[in-house]
Amino acid sequence: MAWETFVTSEQSGDVQPGHVRDDILASWQRSMDLGVDAGTLSSSKFTDENEIHMRRERNAHLRRAASAAFQRLEPHLSDAKSILLLADDQGVIIDAIGDPSVLDEGRDINLEVGGHWDEKVVGTNGIGTVLSTGKPMYVHATEHFVEGVQTWTCAGAPIRNPFDNSVIGVVDLSGPPDIFRRHNVALVLAAAREIEIALAEQQRQDRTQLLEAFLQSKYNHGDSSVVLLDRNGRILFRRGVDDVSFPSSDKLLVGHKLLPNLEAVSEKDLPKLLPPDIQAQGLERLMLDNAYSGAALFLRSSQKKELSKKAGVIIRPRRDVPENTIEIIGTSSKMLEAIELAERAAKVNVSVLIQGETGVGKELFARLIHSRLAQSDAPYVPLNCAAVSGDLIGAELFGYVDGAFTGAVRGGRPGKFEQANGGILCLDEIGDMPIELQPYLLRALEQRAIYRMGDSKRRSVDVRLVAMTNRDLRSEIEKGAFRRDLFYRIGVVTILVPPLRERTADIFPLIEHFSALYAETMGREKMTFDAATLDLLQSYRWPGNVRELRNTIQRIYLVGSGPVVTIRDLPPELRDDFDETEADSLESILRGNSGDLESIEASAIRRTILAEKGNLTRVAMVLGISRPTLYRKMRQYRIERG
Repeated sequence: MAWETFVTSEQSGDVQPGHVRDDILASWQRSMDLGVDAGTLSSSKFTDENEIHMRRERNAHLRRAASAAFQRLEPHLSDAKSILLLADDQGVIIDAIGDPSVLDEGRDINLEVGGHWDEKVVGTNGIGTVLSTGKPMYVHATEHFVEGVQTWTCAGAPIRNPFDNSVIGVVDLSGPPDIFRRHNVALVLAAAREIEIALAEQQRQDRTQLLEAFLQSKYNHGDSSVVLLDRNGRILFRRGVDDVSFPSSDKLLVGHKLLPNLEAVSEKDLPKLLPPDIQAQGLERLMLDNAYSGAALFLRSSQKKELSKKAGVIIRPRRDVPENTIEIIGTSSKMLEAIELAERAAKVNVSVLIQGETGVGKELFARLIHSRLAQSDAPYVPLNCAAVSGDLIGAELFGYVDGAFTGAVRGGRPGKFEQANGGILCLDEIGDMPIELQPYLLRALEQRAIYRMGDSKRRSVDVRLVAMTNRDLRSEIEKGAFRRDLFYRIGVVTILVPPLRERTADIFPLIEHFSALYAETMGREKMTFDAATLDLLQSYRWPGNVRELRNTIQRIYLVGSGPVVTIRDLPPELRDDFDETEADSLESILRGNSGDLESIEASAIRRTILAEKGNLTRVAMVLGISRPTLYRKMRQYRIERG
């Protein structure tokens, strides 16, 4: 009746409030304004097979990303009177699977590959309306605007580009009205998230291959500004491109299609193909394993800028937080990729999963994302899921009200979600989160709201999640220790931080960095390393990664006796002569030192306390002793914590 009232009066105001959902009524109005005929019996379809083929080819990356999710769901749809559809960013169906009888019925209304389901063509529907609103939703029966589609029900969810958050497609579940369930939206939303994860992984692999081809090529023009393009002319990586040197840098964003298919582009075509305010120095095609991977486009800057000689990125201290400047050092292709991906992720409001072994510096990447947020006062709230007992982690995350449990602070307390409102919540070791708490985290992320423990009041939160883990979450899913839907939700963008053994070229710059740091911190002359020691440090596999390297350099500055570091100054586990006795080690410490052993030990403890700013847990770890032993020696030598 509401639909008949609307199409007769052509005014949404004539529909009684509450009779139609707001989103549907707004879509009806759009459909009317676009001139869609409510009496239409079906959608339109592209009849030119070449046009359909070109659309499917143009969206090959989207179809490839969706293939795993579609293959997984197809067996469950064959007898469920349902079909699953994949549409591009213009609402044209490019893939369809499901119950054969429903696929046949769908052809009557062009609900098939080539069918065009944009709102301007067929009005309110589960594909076109999702494209118009950018929101997941269902459209049931007479909620459809055109009469010929009102014997169907559908639920759609947008598929977003992991880098710029733009809607690039829709996944839709359709069928006869009796399959209608509101939670159909949850199914397509989960499928869309899985596709987005696959897209991010695809782009990561393509970018890695392109970077490897670039670094191996003879065209790596030092510090030139460059964008790396895949074979379709889409930007996958950029270096030396900023708003100062390139006023049109918004046209040089990662993910943007800058040029047509590169195989048909020559260097002389660039002036007419590029935007007028972007000038090229040259275009070099890149090969990897004798296969064409893409091209490097070298750009001419509009302003000469001074480049930093030190490879890496700087993270400035947060406002009103007593901390030092942080630097991420790395020149390998995998590190450059991880850094670039983190900086891109900071510009879109998506969840980020940072994976890597212990000690690779995962939290530095979380801090990098935070430092690149547009809001300078955005909070950064960390929580280590492994450091909080399973009974208390819920209270830590969501907070609690007065009397929620025994031992609760009077008056209650906000949780980490509320503290991180408007900024980043960093969950370290998320693989250790209890399985029973994971649905609550998922709900908070999906609804952007939390409930304190013991309270029924809904509290809206605007939080961007950065999760970190050294575990393989996919294997944890198979073991039943981690929820699949939560994995898809937190891993919209996944950053893989490489272990130190896979970026050995960074070992010498890291040694230089830590050597300068501890020389300044401990008030010592900067030490030099002989060639044999450097060779050993570079060939060592570093199971503890950058953290182990940092601790090694710190230990050298604590106990090293001379200005030159030799192999005998290294910890026993790094030296080739693993059987060397501790007496020999002590002799190397005492050589050239007039003090007795107790004086050297006391001095080492004082230096470490100073270097670690009084953090006794870190002091004990660096010195390789237990905390009780450290406390005993501090009393023995009358060393104050301050």
